[in-house]
Amino acid sequence: MSGTPAVRSLGMYASVEHDGITDEVAVEEPLEIRVDGRPLAVTMRTPGHDEELAAGFLYGEGLIDAAPLEIGPSAELDANVVEVGGPLLRDPRERTFYTSSSCGVCGKGALEEVAVHSRPLPDGPVVERKLLAALPDRLGQPTFQRTGGLHATGLFDAGGAPLLSREDVGRHNAMDKVVGRRLLDRHLPLHDQVLCVSGRLSFELVQKAAVAGAPILVGVGAPSSLAISLAADRGLTLCGFARHGRLNVYSHAERVS
Repeated sequence: MSGTPAVRSLGMYASVEHDGITDEVAVEEPLEIRVDGRPLAVTMRTPGHDEELAAGFLYGEGLIDAAPLEIGPSAELDANVVEVGGPLLRDPRERTFYTSSSCGVCGKGALEEVAVHSRPLPDGPVVERKLLAALPDRLGQPTFQRTGGLHATGLFDAGGAPLLSREDVGRHNAMDKVVGRRLLDRHLPLHDQVLCVSGRLSFELVQKAAVAGAPILVGVGAPSSLAISLAADRGLTLCGFARHGRLNVYSHAERVS
């Protein structure tokens, strides 16, 4: 078709020709999560670490509480399917989830249906404000540097040392990949650690952080009103606008010195 750009996938990014030049863009493809062979969810994501994404998604939804014994790519020739061995902890109400790259709770009929399955958060570490403000600069974002089109979630210890980082076209997917990796490594909950995200702080990110047991969540962007309310209710320290050595603390400031 005349005018159709030639796109060549290179994993997490793709090469595309436009305006007489070659550029790199983030890859976005659908991933179907199946449990015991039955489709459960479809999310638009950047390929890579798909088992982590599936594990983190199921954990965040309260459908599993431990690492799945069986999880991996589908035996079919479709690389965009992950198979998970059940059973689930609860019935997902006989409906299929659909999550886009921008919203982790799309498709749920009402806010009341969003159940946050999190235990009370511990007191957790007390971290210097200056250190928390510097965490976004420590996020590993190699594909973002190439494409400018990905979000990132990083996990840090209380001293600010990076432990794990994941990128994805969807902010909630990047969080799921980090949580899923820790779940698969049997390193949950995240009681002594800090999560940092590269974008705004939405309800679903606070939900996922609380379920994973992280006492502090830092974001480069602004929080939503519902994110602040949920963080306050769950005992989570929520910090936004972390940039240029400064940040705002919206809930549970007792963990920020």
